[in-house]
Amino acid sequence: MLIGLGVIILGFVLMAGGGSGDPEVFNEKMFSFRRITLAPIVVIAGFAFEIYAIMVGTPTASRATQKTSSKGKIKSSKK
Repeated sequence: MLIGLGVIILGFVLMAGGGSGDPEVFNEKMFSFRRITLAPIVVIAGFAFEIYAIMVGTPTASRATQKTSSKGKIKSSKK
C-alpha cells in the first residue's frame, strides 16, 4: 500500500508548478502535457493500485489454516 501512496504523491508532485510570480503575466507552462494529462493518469493509477491492494490483501497464516464450520465457528485444521 505504500507503493500506491508513493504513486499518488508522485502524481500530485507532477501537477505542481507552472504558476507565475506576477499576476499580470500569463504562463503557458500551466497547460503542459505533464500537468494536464500525465499527472492525473498517475494519480488515478495510484488509487487503482490502492484499491487492488485492499481488495486482494495478503493471506495470513492464521487465515490459511482455519476452516469455518456450518455454525460459523472457526475451527483450526491442525490436529
